Order: sequence, then C-alpha cells, then structure tokens
Amino acid sequence: MLRTVEITAELTLPLPSEQFHNLYWEDKLELSLDCFVCGRTGRTTHFEYGEERAVCTGDERAEHPAAARIAGFDVTRGQGRLILRSVVDYWWAPFHDTERDRPATALTCTPWVRLYLGYWCRQSREAGSFSTQSNLVRPVSQVCAHCAAPVATDAQSPGIRLLT
Repeated sequence: MLRTVEITAELTLPLPSEQFHNLYWEDKLELSLDCFVCGRTGRTTHFEYGEERAVCTGDERAEHPAAARIAGFDVTRGQGRLILRSVVDYWWAPFHDTERDRPATALTCTPWVRLYLGYWCRQSREAGSFSTQSNLVRPVSQVCAHCAAPVATDAQSPGIRLLT
C-alpha cells in the first residue's frame, strides 16, 4: 500500500539585524519507518529531495534501498518564522518483526524525524549547519558556530501525521 506522511516544523528567527544568517531548510531528512524489506520496525530511513528512493538503515550489517521518497518540500518564511511542510510517500505492507516480536504499523509506533538546516555567517564568511529532531526537549536555541549570534529557536516538536 502506498502511504503518505506529512512532516511540519517551525522555527522562530531572531529579530532582523546585521547578524542575519540566511537560515534555510536542507532538502533531506530522516524518518523512522517500519520496513517490510528487512522486516524490522522503527528503522531510520534517510531521504533526499529529488531522489527516486530512500535508504533504510536495515540492521547493523547493511543499509538497503527503500521504496520511499520525498514527494513535496515546501518552505515558507515570514514574520520571524521559518516553516517547513514536507510530504513523504512510501510503500508499506503488513509484517511481523520477529526480532522485536511486534507487528508493523503504517506509521511506526513511535514516529521520529530529524530535519536538517543550513545557514551562512556573513561575519565569518562560512557556512554552518545543525539539525532538529522530534525527540528533543524544547525549547532549543541554536547559535552560529562561527560568531555565536542567535540563529533560531525551536519551540515545538516537528509534526508527523499519516495522511493515507
């Protein structure tokens, strides 16, 4: 069955100043999914926008291609906020994870997502990056690794919603 998940996130930006860092969402993410290919639940799956398939971490020995992709990646900036809405499509089939003795679900029992961001420090003329994920204690404030100026505040966990 084709399943679709919507992932939403919002960051608060500092007031405009000379230390503007041109923060942006990178077009990649990691999402926990139950993978019928390797028969394991809660696998971290790596996605990059534009790629035809994702990569499942599988087990400790090997990663493998996953029938999944980022179908939509929409960014909105305004009023001191940077908002992301991403749509992920993936194929899912029922199975039983024998190692953990539990059935798979269309959206894994405890969904988890990691989102990546980048920025440009005008003062040091260097790029920087960081990530945010759904299982962090919030609020989290990010500062520039080069000049220590505030870059963004992450006050709420990214949303993960099964659409189909």
